[in-house]
Amino acid sequence: MKFLLRTPRAQAILAALLGLYLAFALRTTRWTLDGQEHFAPHGAGAPAVFAFWHEFLPLMPGLSIIARKLPFYRPTPIHTLVSQHRDGRFIGSVVRRFGIDPILGSSTRGGASGLRNLLAVLRQGHLVGITPDGPKGPRRQAAPGVAQLAALSGVPIVPLAARTRLRIQLNTWDRMPVPLPFGRGVIVCGPAINVPRDAWEQSVPLVVAALDEAAARADRLCLA
Repeated sequence: MKFLLRTPRAQAILAALLGLYLAFALRTTRWTLDGQEHFAPHGAGAPAVFAFWHEFLPLMPGLSIIARKLPFYRPTPIHTLVSQHRDGRFIGSVVRRFGIDPILGSSTRGGASGLRNLLAVLRQGHLVGITPDGPKGPRRQAAPGVAQLAALSGVPIVPLAARTRLRIQLNTWDRMPVPLPFGRGVIVCGPAINVPRDAWEQSVPLVVAALDEAAARADRLCLA
C-alpha cells in the first residue's frame, strides 16, 4: 500500500482530492483579514516576500479569497519554494490548484537554482511565499534563506499567520492544522520588514519574532 501511494498516479489523485477538499473548506470559511493596511501595497501589486510558518501552509490560500474582495486588489502572480523531494512535489501539485506557481529547490537540494528563480520572479514584480522553517523543521526556527532573498532582491518581508476556529490538529512535526468547513478564520498580516543587503544576518531574529507575533495574534483573534 505504501508503495502504491508513492506512485506518480496515486500522488496525482491524492493531490487532486486534497486540493478539492481545501478549496471547499477554505471557501466556506468566513475570513477576516487583520492588518489590511500592511497587505494593501502588495495586494495592489508591489512585490513582497510573504513569510509564514510551515504549519499555516494549508490556510494561506485563504488570503487570495479575501484579497479578491478588496477594492485595491490587483491580481499578481505568486510563487512558492517547494522541496525537490517527492513530498515537495506533492505540495507543489496541491498549491498549483490555487493559482500558486511552485519553484523547486531547498536548503539542501537545488537551493542555489531555487534562489535564482525566486529572485527572477521578484524582479518581475511578482509575489513569493516562503515557509522559513520548512520543509522539515525544526518548528518555528527560521533558516537564513528568507532574509537572504529579501536582502538580495530589495523586496520587504511581510509576516503572515492564519488560524481557523474549526480544525483538526495533525500529529506532525509542525503541528499542522487541517481546516474544517463552515467555520471562522483569520489571517494576520504584520508590518513589512526591510532587510539591509549588508546586514541580513541580523534580520533573521527579527523575522522569527514577527512570525511568532503574527501567529500569537491569529490565535487570540480566532478565540475572541
